[in-house]
Amino acid sequence: MASAAGIQQQQEVLAWLLEPLSIPWIQLEWQNSYLSDPLGLACLCSDSQFMWNIFHTVTFFEKALKRSGYKKANWGSTSASNVSNCSHPMSIHLSWMLPPLLRLLRSIHSLWSPTIAQALSEELRRAKSMSLVEQASLLGESNLKQSKGQFSYPESHIDMHIERATNENDMRNWLKGIRDSGYNVIGLSANIGDSFFRGLDYSLFAVAFMENVQAMDFRHMRQLIHLVLVPIVKSCPADLWVAWLQNLLQTLFLCSQQALSCSWSNLIHEGRAKVPETFSILPEMELKLEVMEEKLLRDLTREICYLLSVLASPNLNSGLPSLDQHGNANRLEPSSLNQLDTFASNSMMGFLMAHKGLAQPVLRISIDVLSWTDGEAVAKIVSFFATLIILTAATDNSELTEFVAKDLFRAIIQGLSMESNAIISSDLIGLCREIFVHLSNRDPAPRQILLSLPCISKDDLVAFEDALTKTSSPKEQKQLMRSFLQLATGNKLRALVSQRMTNVITNVTARSRSSAPGPAQSSEEDNVVGLAAII
Repeated sequence: MASAAGIQQQQEVLAWLLEPLSIPWIQLEWQNSYLSDPLGLACLCSDSQFMWNIFHTVTFFEKALKRSGYKKANWGSTSASNVSNCSHPMSIHLSWMLPPLLRLLRSIHSLWSPTIAQALSEELRRAKSMSLVEQASLLGESNLKQSKGQFSYPESHIDMHIERATNENDMRNWLKGIRDSGYNVIGLSANIGDSFFRGLDYSLFAVAFMENVQAMDFRHMRQLIHLVLVPIVKSCPADLWVAWLQNLLQTLFLCSQQALSCSWSNLIHEGRAKVPETFSILPEMELKLEVMEEKLLRDLTREICYLLSVLASPNLNSGLPSLDQHGNANRLEPSSLNQLDTFASNSMMGFLMAHKGLAQPVLRISIDVLSWTDGEAVAKIVSFFATLIILTAATDNSELTEFVAKDLFRAIIQGLSMESNAIISSDLIGLCREIFVHLSNRDPAPRQILLSLPCISKDDLVAFEDALTKTSSPKEQKQLMRSFLQLATGNKLRALVSQRMTNVITNVTARSRSSAPGPAQSSEEDNVVGLAAII
């Protein structure tokens, strides 16, 4: 009603609603008592009333953000000059809400730090673990339900541990609730725009979110990316990319690359992901542990790939040229190429690639995804590859050209050998065409890689290039590339040939779990493990 009445009335009503919350929230006494060190948070959890007062403050602010958004339609009677001077009705409240919230989230994150975790009480350590209800949800089961105030334990356990279970469940619910609402508050605030990015100290965000990111459970890292980092990336002004995004993204991608690489290696070679997650496992659920670990691994992998697709989105890369999709005619002359730094301020991809600390883990992840037998993750990252190729074709950076023409080109062809990538095979063929058309005149790697395929000769390659030059249709060139790759590999690219129906999401391959030597396998995809093995 206040919003319909006008901007000024909405701001007045919000101030009236939020002022009673702001007075206790900004007091330094509780912050210094409970948030100065991680163990202070354990004391906060022993004060049930104050603990839940904090929770309700955060959730109320979250609701205010969700319900106070405005649209141009609401300003029908407002002149353009007045509209340009208006700020979001919640923007004036960010300065008192966010600094204590960031301190609170930083303290919660620190509970997962190995050095801090050792000093926590048994109840708080158990409260950090995933509840049985959450685990059942992760597995897609509905037989475990929990209403408000209900315990996360079977009845046989409640009689002996009712008081401990109550405290533990309260702590778990509080930690989860603060994290959920706190992340939402940050992400919704980022959508406000300039008043968020220019009115707050960006270093507080880097410390709060990245100080202990290497100790985060996979579910929490995925949540952080989805609710916080994606909105920040989408809304951050270009002139603040260095200040806001460099530290946030560099730390995230370094930790993610190491964690994902390790867990995927475990899954593919040992049959179990061994993700850094804390479960509340009962004896009857032990057989499902591997399934939950794999699900968490795939979820985080796809979220990282989604973030990469956001970084490559057209809205954030308006400074990149639009390459004419007409065969070889669109190859740019050396004199028309730009330095990579030229695109660092008007293209998010240019910004990423211009900072090696960011570019190296990002490129490593992008290559690895093609071998991780997750077609959905590959589908999410294809747009990143497409934008990367455009950037490379428009710049004279030799390192980037070598990576795309050699490493990425080879990885895509190898990715086509896996059946899990069948759903995205057409796009992968398109990427191969774009790399060959745009970059083969600047780097010998694409030709060398094609000549290294087992069933091809130099004359075949010459005929293929000749056929490419005779058509300007990207569709026809893609078909030529598909036919050439099938011929060159003896029709061994499993993503391109008709196969039996499989669950692409669970098409994980690995060596036999048995320590005893087994018969030789013709392909690493011949043994299906993980979720597929259980299903």
